[in-house]
Amino acid sequence: MADDDLEQQEPFPVETDERQPGDEEEQPDGVLEMGCFEKFHRLVSKWMLPEHLREKYLERANCFPPPIFIILISIAELAVFIYYAVWKPQKQWVTLDEGIWNSPLTYKPECRNEAWRFISYMFVHAGVQHILGNLLMQLVVGIALELVHKGFEVGMVYLSGVLAGSLASSIFDPLSALVGASGGVYALLGGYFMNAVVNFREMIPLLGVFRILFIVVFVGLDFGFAFYRRFVKYEDGLQVSFVAHFGGIVAGMTVGYVFFSAYNEKLLKDPRFWICIVGYTIFVLFAVFFNIFLSPAP
Repeated sequence: MADDDLEQQEPFPVETDERQPGDEEEQPDGVLEMGCFEKFHRLVSKWMLPEHLREKYLERANCFPPPIFIILISIAELAVFIYYAVWKPQKQWVTLDEGIWNSPLTYKPECRNEAWRFISYMFVHAGVQHILGNLLMQLVVGIALELVHKGFEVGMVYLSGVLAGSLASSIFDPLSALVGASGGVYALLGGYFMNAVVNFREMIPLLGVFRILFIVVFVGLDFGFAFYRRFVKYEDGLQVSFVAHFGGIVAGMTVGYVFFSAYNEKLLKDPRFWICIVGYTIFVLFAVFFNIFLSPAP
């Protein structure tokens, strides 16, 4: 009977020992269940959204549809650059010359009656440094934004920056040509910057500081290079405007901020949306009036 009692008692300590390893394995199993896509989306949520919105994003995060807008627009811009750099005679790739100035896509003040040029100039770039800088920034920032906000929002912000850039250039630098997607890139940066500033406390302060400093440094260097190209070192012929940078970033800090801050909310019910729409429409109408009746350009 004593032996039977011992045999009956043996499983209890053994079972207790087996539970403890099992309990310790529950947490690693939970970690293992988080695959690469889940980890990636969690990282994106930390960079793009304030804390109170991250769980909502993670509940429905997926890559369908993929960030198709920013990828397609980048491929189109790269294809146009390769066309003018390879199939058209150029002295060098660093700075393209006759090919882009004679392009039907480039914005030129004397051709402003061809309205498509106010948008199509974004496909044409002045050289390798120009296109690589724009592609790098719009892919890094744009893909993450499109995963969170989807293609419609990102596309609207990007195109609003492109149009605001060309219209601002036609008003404040009316005798200069315009090439490059900087207006769209700056619109994405401006919208992201405003959200990082407004939601600073909820977006991990240390990373928030890094994000804000990175944007400020990048914008400062890019503006400095644009000023240098415009006023210090420029070749004979058409001068390339830098005002599109200003137009793009203002569009991003207004329209982009509203679109990117209204995650999981209906834009049509947000009064900030209508204020931005009215303000942007007034700006466009004034720019059209200026170009028809007041512009000093030929």
